[in-house]
Amino acid sequence: MTGTILIIDDEEQLRKLLARIIGLEKFQVEEAGTLKTAFDCLTKKQIDVVLCDVKLPDGNGVEFLKEAKRKYPLTEFILLTAYGNIQDGVLAMKNGAFDYITKGDENDKIIPLVYRAVEKVQLQRKVEQLQKQVSNKFSFDSIIGNSPVIQNAIILAKKVAETDTTVLLLGETGTGKEVFAQAIHNNSSRNGRSFIAVNCSAFTKELLESELFGHKAGAFTGAIKDKKGLFEEANDGTIFLDEIGEMSAELQAKLLRVLEAGEFIKVGDTKTIKVNVRIIAATNRELQKEIEAGRFRSDLFYRLSVFQIMLPPLRERIKDIPTLANYFAAVFANKTNKPVPVLQKDFLEALQHYQWPGNIRELKNIIERSIILNDEIQLTVKNLPVEIKAMPDPHFSSAFDLQAIEKQHIQKVLTYVNGNKTEAAKLLNIGLTTLYRKIEEYHLS
Repeated sequence: MTGTILIIDDEEQLRKLLARIIGLEKFQVEEAGTLKTAFDCLTKKQIDVVLCDVKLPDGNGVEFLKEAKRKYPLTEFILLTAYGNIQDGVLAMKNGAFDYITKGDENDKIIPLVYRAVEKVQLQRKVEQLQKQVSNKFSFDSIIGNSPVIQNAIILAKKVAETDTTVLLLGETGTGKEVFAQAIHNNSSRNGRSFIAVNCSAFTKELLESELFGHKAGAFTGAIKDKKGLFEEANDGTIFLDEIGEMSAELQAKLLRVLEAGEFIKVGDTKTIKVNVRIIAATNRELQKEIEAGRFRSDLFYRLSVFQIMLPPLRERIKDIPTLANYFAAVFANKTNKPVPVLQKDFLEALQHYQWPGNIRELKNIIERSIILNDEIQLTVKNLPVEIKAMPDPHFSSAFDLQAIEKQHIQKVLTYVNGNKTEAAKLLNIGLTTLYRKIEEYHLS
């Protein structure tokens, strides 16, 4: 085990002796005779453990501990005193000391204490490093793309992340809704708490109810013991309900109760459970149509859609495709222990001409497949599946097609207003009925 130990003591002979003993354990040792020198050392070097005398020429070690611990929370402090008293010991522990020992009487404790303190510090630093890696992975900076439509979505997500508001993410399958949900959570005040993602379409009605809200033993066949639901597990954190449009009417009613009162009842129970959970929901369905068809509750929709964010399909982010493709190429080359390939011009152009019904998820899969099958240091159009290679260049086929231009323009306006059809109709200077007819005609989202 390695680590850096700072010894603070104005008695030079004792300080040198401690430094010698601790140095023999292969620790790096720093020395200071005053608190001023100690602060200078803490500023310049990463210190793992501090051994500090209580009585020093320029101050008190217990007070120094309080200030130093505030500035360097991961560093552990062991206080040494020639005259132990209960009051100082209690205050030292209250101020964050790892331990408080008496010189001479407890010298044999110092080395084991140092080892334990260093072990704790190293574990804390490792946890902090992992937390930073997770935060970076799910930060807004990890969302790739500079096109205006995706940047607009990021701006909205950043603003709502600072609040505790319920969010509804709209967009086609594969547009990155879970990535946005995780980024919103990680940039919120709940970022140290649980983030739980649930795909509502992956369960039957009965199983989804049990998963979300839990059940009591004997509630149904196979329920042999009480089970916590995901809402309980996510308490004080965030729950992401993907494909919310697939949820049954009965469960929609229970979810509405959670949104309105922060409470629910387990399956087979009569007792109400209170939770404090932020809900982020997502769907690729048009919920207004689902409401009209009687499949989705309008009151739940209004509670979920306090803040809507429309995620654009990949075909509206053509300029981002080369950046995304190169990123995925680097990721999968690393995973398969292959050199990162050069993506040739014809390869990238073919990607940009494709319509991407599966969006970013489909692009990711195509790049992974191309990396696995390719044994050269470049990717060309021949490495792509036939359905992409066969795509005609849309610039030639639709450059003068009036309907294609109209379709594209309406979609851009809808994206700009985050799917607000009333606002879109005003900007397009057409009636709302006309807009709905165009949306139906062109199969727009």
